Amino acid sequence: MKPIEDLSVLVTGGGSGIGEGIAQFYIERGATVTICGRRQEKIDAVAARLGERCLAVRADITNEEDRQEAVESAVTHGGKLDVLVSNAGNMLRGEIDTLKEDPLVDIFKTNVIAGMLLTGLCKPHLAKHGGAIIFIGSIHTRRAFPGASAYAATKGALETLTRVLAAELGEHNIRVNCVVPGAVLTEIYQRAGLLNDAESAERLNSMASSHALGRIGTNTEIAEAVDYLARGEWTTGAILDVDGGLGLGLTHDAVISTDGTQ
Repeated sequence: MKPIEDLSVLVTGGGSGIGEGIAQFYIERGATVTICGRRQEKIDAVAARLGERCLAVRADITNEEDRQEAVESAVTHGGKLDVLVSNAGNMLRGEIDTLKEDPLVDIFKTNVIAGMLLTGLCKPHLAKHGGAIIFIGSIHTRRAFPGASAYAATKGALETLTRVLAAELGEHNIRVNCVVPGAVLTEIYQRAGLLNDAESAERLNSMASSHALGRIGTNTEIAEAVDYLARGEWTTGAILDVDGGLGLGLTHDAVISTDGTQ
């Protein structure tokens, strides 16, 4: 595996949640990181906290010029580009008969199309050093949550995209993989449910017993999986579930053993 301190990493959606956690993971281990996001104040605050090896670039990845700026800034900041973590995304909720075309197009642009186009921009840089692309999927492809069809469809698309791009880019020595997180506290759930921090944490923690391991996950645990896929030199096309067993479909009763103990 490549030394982690030698990596130059671009993380989209790096201003909060899983993206911020991945950026912190790499900075703490000596890598150089560029984060991008739409809200300048959020990414600036993360970069200020993480230090000079973390560069913040305000970028809306659905915009072509912003995508180019993010990639060019990452290459300049790190002297190269080794890893793209395509994490930026948004949520859309609604029953199927309430969904409208424009919001559907927008969520596919953000969650799927932007990552595809960003991958194309990163390709020549990643090919120089045997780089890696990691998409961030979702437990919504493992568990059916009513009202989340649009979001689940975009994350299902990412899993298929991972395998196709792994086959396509392997000859360029670029590996493509996907991490599927379970319940982890991120802003996307707050935006979707219009909840504050405490309400979001309470709602997610109420799902703890649906995980085989009895708790929700942390951003660091997702970052650890991302790093394996970023540096595991014989792993490509993998869809890695990091969900504490949430995708197994257990309920609280199902994790009680036959003798009545947990």
